[in-house]
Amino acid sequence: MATDFLTGSDTGPRVLLRDDWDSWYDTLIRAFGGVPESTEERELWNGLTELDRSLGAWEGDACVGTAGAFSFRLTVPGGASVPTAGVTMVGVAATHRRRGVLTSLMRRQLDDVRSWGEPLAVLTASEPAIYGRFGYGAATFALSAEIDTGRVGLSVPAAADDVRLRYAAPADVLDVCEEVYARLVPSRPGMLARRPGWERLGVFDPESERDGASPLQCVVADRDGGVTGYARFRVKLGWGEAGHNGTVVLEDLAGLDPATEGALWRFLFGIDLTTTLSVRGRPADEGWQYQVSDIRRCRTRSRDSLYVRLVDLKAALEARTYQAPVDVVFEVEDDFCPWNAGRWRLSGDPKGASCARTADAADLALSVRELGAAYLGGVSLGALAAAGRVRELGTGALTEAAVGFGSTVAPWLPHGF
Repeated sequence: MATDFLTGSDTGPRVLLRDDWDSWYDTLIRAFGGVPESTEERELWNGLTELDRSLGAWEGDACVGTAGAFSFRLTVPGGASVPTAGVTMVGVAATHRRRGVLTSLMRRQLDDVRSWGEPLAVLTASEPAIYGRFGYGAATFALSAEIDTGRVGLSVPAAADDVRLRYAAPADVLDVCEEVYARLVPSRPGMLARRPGWERLGVFDPESERDGASPLQCVVADRDGGVTGYARFRVKLGWGEAGHNGTVVLEDLAGLDPATEGALWRFLFGIDLTTTLSVRGRPADEGWQYQVSDIRRCRTRSRDSLYVRLVDLKAALEARTYQAPVDVVFEVEDDFCPWNAGRWRLSGDPKGASCARTADAADLALSVRELGAAYLGGVSLGALAAAGRVRELGTGALTEAAVGFGSTVAPWLPHGF
């Protein structure tokens, strides 16, 4: 008889043991196509796995499902750093699809996250259609571009001339680059405060990941006696009948001020023997878009990035601030985490917020998925209402809430997990 994981007739999900990691991870790799990873990459993820926050679904001795949750802190509007479960390594064996394995893992995981006192769960979705039914909403979007640097000019702040750039081996300057990153984390919703060990991802450089490009290169920006930014990139040379047509592949860039950012972007635009700058996963409102001479030749595109799930609605809404005063009653639907369902009055402004259950008439009706999408300020409640996902029940409430939930900078997830 086949195991029914929804009713728990077998052992179902359980916390991962160290001795089971290899079989657990093999199940995950197989679920994502079965292409083996290098020993170096496998060891990296082994070291980052938090066993007590990872789950396996088992049928006898066989692992048939996986799910993990990294312990992150996520920046929310207002700059607070909120304990957050970074949902990761989710996979189900193809032999066990549509038997409740994923639902059982999500059920146990969200119950665990709630017990840990973490108001939020976040993830990046391999298949977005999967996670909406568990209450996750797309909250951030990432910008990618293929910039024709042979034909596109760049106008940067004059102070960029005061920034000195120098090459450095990526591993040699890892500490100072991490200091720059840490200073930027409070400034933009969606950014993750990196725990020890995560900095290694920034300089992880196996040849199999280069796609014919150079090993990882790094330039560091110095201004006023200190490091103010860095860029990590690769160069992929190419030649045609008209001459060189190489590509600069940007992996990471951070600057503490517009002058530093401008100097770094100008450098990337001007690398010898290249005519294209390939950019992936950048903030949707990044400044270079407004400095280029021809945005059409940058071939920009947007893609969903971070999905947010409010696990403890009250704590999550109280953790962030609101850019304009808001006093609104939400009627919230949440079938998967019913402790969030019902009417809630949110009162907030730029200084703080309170959220409590209420019997008052609702102003807006929506599901927890829409609250997750709007939570970081990058998706408008007004846009969700236009899509039929939010219903206005009280006159003027939608505008008030949409303005209050907004953010002056676009939320951004700096790297995957």
